[in-house]
Amino acid sequence: MTLLSSVLRFSFHLSARFFTSEMGEAQDPRWDGYNDGDGSGGEEALAAAAGLSCFSMRGCSGEGKHLDGCGGAGAAPHLDGTNSTTAIVVFELKQLFPRSRRRLLLFPGVETTFFFVCFTTLFFLAFIINPAIASPVWRGSAGNMTIMATKFTPEVMLSAPRRSAAVPNSNGTLALYTVSSYSFGEHKRRSEVRVLTIANGQSSVVVEGSGASEPNWVGEEEFVWVEGVGEKGETEIKWGDVRGNKGVVKRFEGGVGNVKVREVERGRRWVLGFTVVVTPGGEIYNPVTEEKGLSSGRVYDGLFVRHWDAWSSENKNSIRYGFLRRKEEGGFEIEGLVDALYGTGLSSPVPPFGGTGDFDVGPKGLVFVAKDPKLDPAMYTKTDLYYLSLKELAQEKPKLRLIETPGLEGYSQSPVFSNDGNKIAFTRMRSKQYESDKTRLLLVKDLDELKAEEFYATEDGEGGWDARPDAILWSADDKTLYVTAEHRARNLIFQLPSTPCEAGKKLPSVIPTTDGSVSDVRLLSTTVSAHSPVAGRLFVTSTSLVDNSCYSIVNPSQSTFHIVSSNSKQGKSFGLSRLSVDDITFKGAGDYDVHALVMRPSNFDSKKKYPLCFLIHGGPQGAWADSWSTRWNPAVFAEQGYVVVSPNPTGSTGYGMALQNGIKGDWGGKPYNDLVNAFEYIQDNLDYVDTDRAVALGASYGGYMINWIQGHPLGRKFKALVCHDGVFSTSNQWSTEELFFPIHDFEGTIYENKEGYQKWDPANHLNEWATPELIIHSELDYRLPVTEGLAAFNVLQAKKVPSRLLVFPDENHWVLKPENSLVWHKTVLGWINKYSGIEDDAGAQVQAHQANVTKRETERLDKETFANLVSKLAL
Repeated sequence: MTLLSSVLRFSFHLSARFFTSEMGEAQDPRWDGYNDGDGSGGEEALAAAAGLSCFSMRGCSGEGKHLDGCGGAGAAPHLDGTNSTTAIVVFELKQLFPRSRRRLLLFPGVETTFFFVCFTTLFFLAFIINPAIASPVWRGSAGNMTIMATKFTPEVMLSAPRRSAAVPNSNGTLALYTVSSYSFGEHKRRSEVRVLTIANGQSSVVVEGSGASEPNWVGEEEFVWVEGVGEKGETEIKWGDVRGNKGVVKRFEGGVGNVKVREVERGRRWVLGFTVVVTPGGEIYNPVTEEKGLSSGRVYDGLFVRHWDAWSSENKNSIRYGFLRRKEEGGFEIEGLVDALYGTGLSSPVPPFGGTGDFDVGPKGLVFVAKDPKLDPAMYTKTDLYYLSLKELAQEKPKLRLIETPGLEGYSQSPVFSNDGNKIAFTRMRSKQYESDKTRLLLVKDLDELKAEEFYATEDGEGGWDARPDAILWSADDKTLYVTAEHRARNLIFQLPSTPCEAGKKLPSVIPTTDGSVSDVRLLSTTVSAHSPVAGRLFVTSTSLVDNSCYSIVNPSQSTFHIVSSNSKQGKSFGLSRLSVDDITFKGAGDYDVHALVMRPSNFDSKKKYPLCFLIHGGPQGAWADSWSTRWNPAVFAEQGYVVVSPNPTGSTGYGMALQNGIKGDWGGKPYNDLVNAFEYIQDNLDYVDTDRAVALGASYGGYMINWIQGHPLGRKFKALVCHDGVFSTSNQWSTEELFFPIHDFEGTIYENKEGYQKWDPANHLNEWATPELIIHSELDYRLPVTEGLAAFNVLQAKKVPSRLLVFPDENHWVLKPENSLVWHKTVLGWINKYSGIEDDAGAQVQAHQANVTKRETERLDKETFANLVSKLAL
């Protein structure tokens, strides 16, 4: 009766909801509930099969790693794997009834009441007839009705709206961001640009369109964005304002991205920079209109042959630089647009992950990062920083000016002009063959001399700050730098004086922020007035293990912060909370401690025991972080009924360079023993964890470790293993593309140090492989080719070890397409649940039930047909 009364209450609330929708309180008849009163994102109805849709809200964090599958925070390493939980399920009546029939819902009265009584009865009977369906928890309020499901599932996570970082305007009153979501019912993606009123957390749609992205302010209420248009691969830069006015700035015959703007003439003119892919002739490359040759053959005389997920071509990344001008009659136009890199032989941003962090535009010129053209790009990481003044950009062939960084030859990253345009802050690594080397913070204080000075420099070259600074932000008065860096599974904001001399007096200090990890930080306002209530504040975008997107305002001077908008209401929309998150610290294989994150089910009962889900991250120079991910999300596993433990062993970032560098030449040594210690610590200290029903999963380097564990004693501790894009044999490392990675991690080339590659080869221990293992690999993975997965599966099958192979022909090192990701999650969860003893979830039971019904019906029909034929033929 409780369920029936809840359904009745829902029916009449829903009737009221549709009535107010027609009266104009909701913009979207599919319940666009982003403006739910608390600025937290709200609930949106997305279509799904059977008229039900699961969705949640999610933001993205984490960067690409070299051997990567974890999606955690950190720099870009090579091999990276990186609560009754309640998801939101909303009825999508559009799925159930044609629009003309739905119109009657807008008129409360006898017809509406009759409809909902019928609807309620049918729905109630469905639950009686099919008890396999989990009973939802009903919650409602005026104008905002949702049905809360009983589990946070992959469908919920993957169909959730995903918010970008928000960009405040210069006076700190409004912020722009994008939202995208995927409907498994319609099999379509939807995106929009929204504007957030920072004072109250309310937001509204300002641009709708499947290709709208990268909004940038050009005034307090006007902005530009990028949008793909038509079917010929064209792109437009458009302008609009918060009142709904819109227009086209310029159309391009190809792709445009990474837009940056900066005001140079108050309210009238801005410098504009964006990136394109260009042909050898300098034209924008368009794969849609490209003339296809008669042969598919490719000929190479140098490296790269292929990179990440694409075969190399003669086309290169380039930067366009010009001016954006406000027109007298309204709108904007681009003037004086030039190809900044044409004729230089350089390419920027640097593939495959380079973007806005590889260049910056200023009132006096352009600064950008590019690979050293004199070195083999596959053998060396060296990227240099170049500066081009406006005068040099005006020349037909610009004269390149290299910024000097004595003693540092590795990756250059994150160049940012000061607000006055006279200085540049950036980071650079020392080694030219170590992609995860420590980044050093540097300053160019004179654009004429272009000599960089290092912060916290020491005579031994190691640097006085044992951290890896990443993103950089100047304060409004240019006196302070705010930089992000990893620290113990979080990405934090540090502040320091903007000159090396002043900064050297003490190490950077941490600025308190919300739980989780910072993914973006910006000035709330560019004002320097001491009387302004927004002066000196920061606008921060972050995520956590339970919250997929959070906007907050941070006051560095007072070490305070407050949340403006949480997309998932700090996890509540998912049924998640910080009570499920914990951590442990245990002794590593040497004289050091190892840290691990722990996530428990939302309905956790300390008196019960839960099977262990043991996650191993990739990189290997990476880390599991207190951040959100849609590829490796601990909550998805925890809500199946596991306690999830995610260790950060030797090789992990965010715990000092000694721990990180300890993996060099020791892939299967200290990291493996750290994981053994982790398992034993869990076994001895976490009474609520059932290690007799443990499963282990890893991706990239984590997949390597799964195969290494498979051949060693720890492998017998697990009921099942999952290896995503892993390494079958380290002797095959030179089938990868970025050769500087194995050169560093295995201490030389394979022809100079073959023993170093063979020492830690999982293929040396195939006789010990005995634990059931799921192998997942993708055909566009050029970092670890698909043959690594095929070889492992062949061995398991030949040895009669229970095994399964999942292959994606259209994915790279990461499974990113929603439909593929859903298959990935269902396959993985089905595999580990089978061997850990966890029962299939209600959805799987329903699917099996429906399949059995269909089977029985088919059998019945076949027998009827057969009987009719026998009778007709008189046999």
